[in-house]
Amino acid sequence: MIVFATNNAHKLQEVRQILGERFDIVSLSDIGCHEDIPETADTLEGNALQKARYVKEHYGLDCFADDTGLEVEALGGAPGVHTARYAELYGEQQQQSHDSKANMALLLHNLEKKDNRHARFRTVIALIYKGEEHLFEGIVEGDILHEAAGEEGFGYDPVFRPEGYDCSFAQMSAETKNAISHRGRATQKLVRFLSETRSQ
Repeated sequence: MIVFATNNAHKLQEVRQILGERFDIVSLSDIGCHEDIPETADTLEGNALQKARYVKEHYGLDCFADDTGLEVEALGGAPGVHTARYAELYGEQQQQSHDSKANMALLLHNLEKKDNRHARFRTVIALIYKGEEHLFEGIVEGDILHEAAGEEGFGYDPVFRPEGYDCSFAQMSAETKNAISHRGRATQKLVRFLSETRSQ
């Protein structure tokens, strides 16, 4: 058993789909952790490590945690580490935390007069396993659409079109997205590491 330091049902489902039945993945709620774990670092790596260390220190279990950022070139890499709380932190009106529709609306507004729509999604997974810390990164390049398209996925998926495709993440099947996504790529590196470690 290994803990995925999240209570985000979408993330949990996505990672379990990628991992298949090779590993028994449990969430924070499965181990009785209902605290709001701090994410106060100024990098994705820092936030992922902060969450993983919290679980290890308070529950004594091997675990991994992730943090994901959407980095938009024309916005100087924003929203970046503030991706999930973009509208809450930078919107003109008070928004609740992790409001995907508000986040997308603010992003599209800020890009209205920008010709450069290039962006990338970056996921960093921090793993604490057998007393050691490891980092795995996954990146997917793409661009931001002018309006949302698709009903699948979550977060910014309806406005992000990965490089080499003519549709958004939200217009793809879960299998297609997981094969090419930032989280999918980072998770595959995690899987390879755990598989190799187990076989030693």
